Amino acid sequence: MHPISPQSVVFAFIFLMVLTLVCATRPALAAGVPTPGQMAWHEMEIEMLLCLDPCTWQGREYDNHTTPQDQVNPTQLDTDQWCQAAQSFGARQIVFVAKHTGGFCWWQTETSNYGIRNTPYKGGKGDVLAELSQSCRKYGLKLGIYLYPGDEQWGAGIGSGGRTKNPARQEAYNAVLRQQWTEVLSRYGEISELWFDGSCVIELGDVIKQWAPSAMVFQGPHATLRWPGNEKGIAPYPAWQTVDKAAAATGVSTGKDSNPDGDVWLPMEMDTTLLDHKWFWGPDTDPMLKSVQTLMDVYYTSVGRGCVLMLNATPDTTGRIPESHIQRYREFGRAIESLYEKPKGEISGTGTTLELRFAGPTRVNRVVTMEDIRAGQRVRAYTLECFRNGTWKKCLTGQSIGYKKIDVLESADIDGLRLCITDASDTPQIKRFAAYEAPESTNPSASVTVPENHWKLVDTEKPIRATTTWIPIEIPLTARIQTPGEYEIELRTKDEKAAVKVKNAVILMGGTEAPRLIRSLGRGNAWRISRTDQVTPDEHGVTLLRLELRVRGGEETPVEFFVRPAENKPD
Repeated sequence: MHPISPQSVVFAFIFLMVLTLVCATRPALAAGVPTPGQMAWHEMEIEMLLCLDPCTWQGREYDNHTTPQDQVNPTQLDTDQWCQAAQSFGARQIVFVAKHTGGFCWWQTETSNYGIRNTPYKGGKGDVLAELSQSCRKYGLKLGIYLYPGDEQWGAGIGSGGRTKNPARQEAYNAVLRQQWTEVLSRYGEISELWFDGSCVIELGDVIKQWAPSAMVFQGPHATLRWPGNEKGIAPYPAWQTVDKAAAATGVSTGKDSNPDGDVWLPMEMDTTLLDHKWFWGPDTDPMLKSVQTLMDVYYTSVGRGCVLMLNATPDTTGRIPESHIQRYREFGRAIESLYEKPKGEISGTGTTLELRFAGPTRVNRVVTMEDIRAGQRVRAYTLECFRNGTWKKCLTGQSIGYKKIDVLESADIDGLRLCITDASDTPQIKRFAAYEAPESTNPSASVTVPENHWKLVDTEKPIRATTTWIPIEIPLTARIQTPGEYEIELRTKDEKAAVKVKNAVILMGGTEAPRLIRSLGRGNAWRISRTDQVTPDEHGVTLLRLELRVRGGEETPVEFFVRPAENKPD
């Protein structure tokens, strides 16, 4: 053992001082970068959500348990056909609704008598999840699983997140849901995505860690993905894929929580229907099939804004996806392919300017720009310029780029394209800057525009008055909330001097309290609510705001409530 010399001590001290100075002055790493799993998820770009349930036999969106189990017999069920349909429009993963709100289980579960083992399908020995798992491996597709966190058989209805109305049943249901997830994650090979529709209040972190540590998680306390806030396939723009830690921790953050300087990478998954707007098959629904033009609008506002598109499929009571649906998938897939069939050139690079020159006048009408998001989403604003007749001319401006941005230009013969990044959080890392000539038939339509978000008065049976004592009230919102999405609610008084106080505000969906899905907007008596479940013309579609109110320091005063869809862009 050698003694430490004074010179060594001095050298070590100087080294530490220099290291401290370097660390203090070095630019911070980009806030919020994707994990390797999230990178692989982004690269899929498109996936399928496969929806089959006893409600399919009922022509409904929610199972009302009127179909005897001996009638649930999809004799022509063909999971190979499902995989072929997914591949026809470019999907690389199928997320299967293995259990929806009614609690019917499509695998051989030991937790319930309500499921495939008590149907005639393959003599009660069938296991649709096992069949789909085999088919996905055969076709090279990833497999994800959707288990509704609640179960109406246990009194955990829509929006409950798995919380039972009767607290005495909660512990037993917790055990059931934990076992169900253990079953589906331990028996069917690698599961790449877990879906918790509307979040989940039951702790499953240890189950996920043991059986699917690399899986992407949609919503819930362990979320790595989030909902954009609508089921239209329209990502908020600018489409920032990061949020603050506090928003991520809620398990129900949406596109409204996007923050370009957020510290958690939590990308948006764009779930939308093929039937407008219906998740499960029903008779005479072909008129509801979205057109290819509408589906292309969806593509531009999901994949074309750096998100992943999840398009649903809904087999009929035979177990097969209807041929009319298959045809529409093929047409959609062909339209997507046509965007990229005539590449005109591409480059990559680092910095604020990238210039793509052509050998001569070249017809261009699409530009695909991709950041290397492993370094974060750095671009905050950009301009595209076209070079024609010896002059650069601005042709388009944008904000976010992220994983992929598809810009549509007016078809023109140009000699070059230039990407000018006018604002960035750090040195831009452009993975790809490419030009294409696409068919004009694939242009986005006017339906891409953001829907109106005007305030509308909520009709109540009787006028509501705030008194000097706390009074409980319920505000019916069903007439103003017709589709899943995010909404803003605001209480107003005719007397501006009246100080109305509110407490215990909670949203109810289908008679079930959903406290996680309502948040204060921070501007007085105003809230944002997320209606994550399908809205139907029955008890499941009823949406109520329950609260207590009183007026302080004044006389009784009339109050009114107003609702509007939340704007389709981040705050």
